[in-house]
Amino acid sequence: MTATLTDRYIWAVQRSLPEQQRDDIDRELRGSIADAIDARVEAGADAGAAERETIVELGDPYRLAAGYADRPLHLIGPALFPDYIRLMKVLYGIVLPIAVVGVTLGVLLSQPDSAGEVIGAVAATAMGLIVHLGFWTTLVFAVIERTNAGKPLASAWNPDMLPDLPATGAVRIGEPIASAVFLLIMTVLVLWQQLFPFVTDDRGEGLPVLAPALWTLWLPVLAVIAVLELAFAIAVYRAGRWSVPFAVVNAVLALAAGGILVWLFTTNQFFDPRFAAQLEIGSLVAPGGVLAVVFAFVAAGVAVWDIVDGALKTWRQRRPVASSNAGRTSTVS
Repeated sequence: MTATLTDRYIWAVQRSLPEQQRDDIDRELRGSIADAIDARVEAGADAGAAERETIVELGDPYRLAAGYADRPLHLIGPALFPDYIRLMKVLYGIVLPIAVVGVTLGVLLSQPDSAGEVIGAVAATAMGLIVHLGFWTTLVFAVIERTNAGKPLASAWNPDMLPDLPATGAVRIGEPIASAVFLLIMTVLVLWQQLFPFVTDDRGEGLPVLAPALWTLWLPVLAVIAVLELAFAIAVYRAGRWSVPFAVVNAVLALAAGGILVWLFTTNQFFDPRFAAQLEIGSLVAPGGVLAVVFAFVAAGVAVWDIVDGALKTWRQRRPVASSNAGRTSTVS
């Protein structure tokens, strides 16, 4: 069923609200819009035009959501704040990650002397970008606020700017991208700790973090599981929705990876013994040691979270969609 202008507007408002408020706001706002449309139709307006005029009267959904959540828009000013937030999301969500990845690749290609050099360069770049993007963007908006009388940067908001409703159970492209990025990062870290160890022994010989024996079996197995995770994420994205078979496969992959890591941590087969001895943490990573228990707990927790997350996604996409004929409880003020 094609989403109406009302459906799109209400969804745009709801996505900025806490989960517990959304059902109540849906009923209230849908009823208000319907009553206002009926009043306009009774006055002789066309139904489509009446709906659009009602939505225009309500205004920017981000600003309306802020009112429902009792969230003041005072950082820049009510007129410019929605534009400011949207731009900051783009800068921190797209520009910052691209810049960090670029710097990381550049430093790696320059053949750094140590892992600390790479971490320092990337961390310094990231922190600098975070500060500069936030400061200069805020400064520009503050200047515009005072020289443009608080007028919005773009043309006035209108219903054509509303986002489309997401398809029921739809899987976003971010999931396979996140899997690919995770696989890339893990590959770089594993090779990095082997080729550029940051811990050396008394003779200056580099000491890798991972036990050499892992390369004969468990690292290849974990690599295969990671590739399968990526293929699985792509398959779910192509299908467009989660299903019970997908949830089962997700659980199997999570249990396989989590189970192997928990076993390696609890049996002291994960870390290179020379590395642990040099850092004087041998007793901490030994079976029953504090770090062994913590790492095993984290690995198990991540696996459980992954399984529960897949089950919840499957359950959510199987829920019936709320009827568009929700009750009318109030009027547009």
